[in-house]
Amino acid sequence: MSLDAIVSIAGGWQSEGKKVVLTNGVFDILHVGHVAVLEAAAAQGDKLVVAVNADASVKHLGKGDARPYNHEEDRAKLLAALRCVDAVVLFEEDTPLKVVQALRPDVLVKGGDYDPQITDPTDVQYIVGSAEVRASGGSVVAVPLVPGRSTTTLVERIQGQA
Repeated sequence: MSLDAIVSIAGGWQSEGKKVVLTNGVFDILHVGHVAVLEAAAAQGDKLVVAVNADASVKHLGKGDARPYNHEEDRAKLLAALRCVDAVVLFEEDTPLKVVQALRPDVLVKGGDYDPQITDPTDVQYIVGSAEVRASGGSVVAVPLVPGRSTTTLVERIQGQA
């Protein structure tokens, strides 16, 4: 969906008293670690919106020249097919800040490699959009990661490096 469409739909959910949760990521090779984070994020509210880095955005993250392995539309469709996901939006920017500001979620969720207590935006564990969500009365949550389940670990295993 477009950002405008998601903002409209989420506004309707919120006007019905539903708690809207937002999380974001690349989700390049979908694995059980992703699903665990998404399910934990969904449990924080009533409706889960997932913001996905578009291909151009992934290129800026320094994940390697070959990344993403899966096209943005494929990644978005896979996520949208998950039972715990209610809506998916792609974003072109380096961070999801524009999505956070437009959507104004009740809860912002990231995996446990981020720290909701960090307020310094230059810290690698800072959750982008956390200040904005808190300023509008929302909460910021980090959910546990599944040990040993990451795209990097999976790629290393496929390439025979792990």
